[in-house]
Amino acid sequence: MDRAPLPSSKELIARTRPFAAQDTTRSGWNLIATYAALAAAATLAVAAPWWPLRALGGVLEALVLIRAFILFHDAMHGALLPSSRWAKVLFHVQGILTLTPARIWNDTHNHHHANTARLAADSAGTFVTWTTEQWRQASVWQRLAYRVERHPVTLLFGYVTAFLYSLCLLPFVKNPKRYWTSGLALGVHVALSVVLWVFAGPAVYLFAFVGPLFLAYALGTYLFYAQHNFDDVHILAESHWTHSDAALEASSYLRCGKVMAWFTGNIGYHHVHHLNPRIPFYRLPEAMAAIPELQQPHVTTLSPRDIVRCLRLNLWAPELGRMVRYRDAWARG
Repeated sequence: MDRAPLPSSKELIARTRPFAAQDTTRSGWNLIATYAALAAAATLAVAAPWWPLRALGGVLEALVLIRAFILFHDAMHGALLPSSRWAKVLFHVQGILTLTPARIWNDTHNHHHANTARLAADSAGTFVTWTTEQWRQASVWQRLAYRVERHPVTLLFGYVTAFLYSLCLLPFVKNPKRYWTSGLALGVHVALSVVLWVFAGPAVYLFAFVGPLFLAYALGTYLFYAQHNFDDVHILAESHWTHSDAALEASSYLRCGKVMAWFTGNIGYHHVHHLNPRIPFYRLPEAMAAIPELQQPHVTTLSPRDIVRCLRLNLWAPELGRMVRYRDAWARG
C-alpha cells in the first residue's frame, strides 16, 4: 500500500496533544489493578501447592511485570500521574526494585526518543545500527562487538545484559556520583536474592523471583529491539530526518490480541508513542483510531516467523532502503 505524504512534524504532533490529557482516576485505577495482579501472581508462584501452578504463577508474574514497567515508563515520560507526589515516590521505588533506576533510565531513554533512526547519533539507550558500509570498514573486533550486542542470546539474557549490566553496574562504575541509584538498585537486588534463597528457599527464588524477572526482561528486551528493527523499517538520511518521520517510519505497530496488549501496556502502539510520548498508554489506541496518518503503520507480530525475520536483520543498506543480513554487506560490497 502506498503511504500518503505526512503533514509537518509540528502539525502532526499538535493533533496528538488532546490525547496527552490523562484521566487521573483512570490512571490510578490502572496502577492499583496492575499492582494487585502482580501481587496475586506472585502469591500463586510462592504458595501454590502444586509446582506446575507455581510455574504458571511465575509466568503470569513475568507478564504483569512488563505491564508494571510500562506504567513506570509512562510516569518517567510525564504521561501518568505527573503531579502526584506519592506516585513519584512509588515509581522511583519500583525503578530501584526492578533494576530501572529513574536517573539512568531517563538519561538513556530520552536520548533514544530524541535520536530514533539517526545513524550518526550516539547509541546510548538503544541498539546500535550500522550501515553496510560501516560494517565493511569496521575491524574484526568492532564487528564482533556489534554482533554480540544484537545477538539473540544477548536479548534472551536481557535480565543480565540490559538491566543488571547496562542500567545498573556500568553507569554506577562510570559515574557513581550521578548514578548512585544504579548502585543502590544492584545492591538491593543482590540482597533480595540472598534473603530469598536463604530464608524462602530455592523454589521461591526460582518461581517467584529470578524466573519471572528472566522471562519479563527477555521479552521486554526483544520488544524494545524489534520495534525499531523490523522488515520494512525506513531510516532516513540525517539531512531528511524529522521527529514524525522517525516515529512513523522507524517504529512499528505490534499487532497482538487484547490479552497481550493488556500485559504489554499497549506498547505495541509504538509509532504513536514515539510521536508523542506524553500520551498515556491507555489512550494510544484512541489516538491511532482518530488520526488517519497513524493508521498505516509498519506492522509486526510475535509470531515465530516474524521473530526469526526480525532477528536476521542486522544492517541498514542505504542503496536498497532496507535492513539486510551480515552476508549481504559483503555480497553488495
